[in-house]
Amino acid sequence: MPVIRIRIRMPLALALSLGVHAGLVLWAVEPPPPPEVPEVLRVTLTLPPEPEVKPVRPATPRLRTERQERVPDAPPLPAPAKQAVTMAAPSAPTAEEWQLAATYTLKNSKRYRYNWGQQVRSMMGTAVTGERQGMVRVRVEIAPAGTLAKVDVLWSTSELVEKLALQAIHAMPPLPPTPTGKPLLFEKTISLLPFETGWPPIYKYDCLPDPPTYKNPFAWNGSAPPPRPHANADYADAPPSAPPPTECPDAGPDSIEAEEKDMERQFKEWGSLR
Repeated sequence: MPVIRIRIRMPLALALSLGVHAGLVLWAVEPPPPPEVPEVLRVTLTLPPEPEVKPVRPATPRLRTERQERVPDAPPLPAPAKQAVTMAAPSAPTAEEWQLAATYTLKNSKRYRYNWGQQVRSMMGTAVTGERQGMVRVRVEIAPAGTLAKVDVLWSTSELVEKLALQAIHAMPPLPPTPTGKPLLFEKTISLLPFETGWPPIYKYDCLPDPPTYKNPFAWNGSAPPPRPHANADYADAPPSAPPPTECPDAGPDSIEAEEKDMERQFKEWGSLR
């Protein structure tokens, strides 16, 4: 039995050895496969267009505003006091102006009446907005000697202005006699305002006749005989006459302030008709 086992093992070992040597020979004769070459990927990059560069404005620093929060139970803050507008009284008429007014008889002594109003306004003092401002209209009678005969208040917008005007009227200095030598009756509005000192009159048209007043030819009171329009003198043919003068030759030059106020008055009058 031991001899048989040895005989069987010898061929097996020989076959195994030959197989191993044959494999080694084949591996040595056959060249190894070439190494794998890595695949190269080609990528084309396309750059986007450059954006348009706009000029950058410097940033202005924001001012920090502090917000004052009001306490619910606290009283409201007082409003800032407004500064009152004032206007000083105009100067009183000079002695030369009074001398010229004492001889001016046209238009119910127009210069005398204007100088009288300026004298009263200059004695009333400074006008202050809200406190010393207003208007008062009076009816005045001046004696031939220039003294005050009578004064009546027609209306006023302020009791203080009325009081100041009456005080100034009764305290006026002696005035020259009236131009006509007769009592002078007129009405005058005196303004104590912080934005106006009055309207200087224009004298260059005083010698011209007043324009004719319109008379309705069809007016009838019901008791008198009815009027006859065709027989009215206003509709009769007037004889041709010389053209009237446009200005008074001896009126003298008016002041620049008077010319300016007259133009302003005309603009307002014609502008109100549009």
